[in-house]
Amino acid sequence: MICPLISPSFRPLEFPVFLAPRSLKMASLAAGLTLATPLLFAQAFDAVRLYGAAPGSDGGTVGAAAIATRQYQGSDERRNLLFPLLDYQWKNGWFAGTTNGIGINFSKRPDLDYGLRLTADLGRDQSRSSALKGMGDIDAKLEFGGFFNYAVNRQMVLTSSLRYGSGNNSRGMLLDLGAAYALELAPQWRLGLGAAATFANAEYQQSYFGVDAVQSLNSGYAVYTPGTGLRDVRANVSLTYQLNPRTAITTAVSFSSLQGDAQDSPLTRQRNSATGIVAVSYGF
Repeated sequence: MICPLISPSFRPLEFPVFLAPRSLKMASLAAGLTLATPLLFAQAFDAVRLYGAAPGSDGGTVGAAAIATRQYQGSDERRNLLFPLLDYQWKNGWFAGTTNGIGINFSKRPDLDYGLRLTADLGRDQSRSSALKGMGDIDAKLEFGGFFNYAVNRQMVLTSSLRYGSGNNSRGMLLDLGAAYALELAPQWRLGLGAAATFANAEYQQSYFGVDAVQSLNSGYAVYTPGTGLRDVRANVSLTYQLNPRTAITTAVSFSSLQGDAQDSPLTRQRNSATGIVAVSYGF
């Protein structure tokens, strides 16, 4: 959720010019998970959000988001980013973009999305913060995975995503679970609420929160070996204003809290964090 942050995470609402049931379903995804990522690079692909076109047609979204976040997950230093929004989906089910990755949705039902996709774990440079000195860089890696979304009703959507291939040994795995709810405040205004959690395997945890013997020698941190478990939980609120049938402005705030072994890592300087986003998008 997210989001990612941006994610993935900061999604403007569809205007009712599209097919009503589909647009309401995607409005929930857009608003409730508008900010699924309290840290863009950690959770950019936490869920698939296919809202750019009605079923059986092509369509996409282009825009930009200004993001106020942290230098890395667990950091106490701020970081401001400008992130491009560019996503497109084809009527045959294929999609590609900066917030969903590249994949295919096999579902033909308006209340379901499920399929396979490729995403990217963007890694982490030790130069990003003095707290990472001696830890070494985590290279960007290609992730393979799947997704499943279910619209409980016209306002609420449940999301899930599985991603594999991140971390130093390319064996990191993440399971993302989320829920989103959208409420119409006025014809042009939508309020979104969302919650999400991410579970990580030991390989991912070791790459991003662990300290091995060599890193301990270089950084001064004690050796730390985290295990598989809940990485973090998140909650967010968003407000979207539809300027016209194709253009929307979304503002959102997301709150994140590291859990389990991630919060106990010597790299974690601040367990709880907040991220803010302002995004502008245009549908075509």
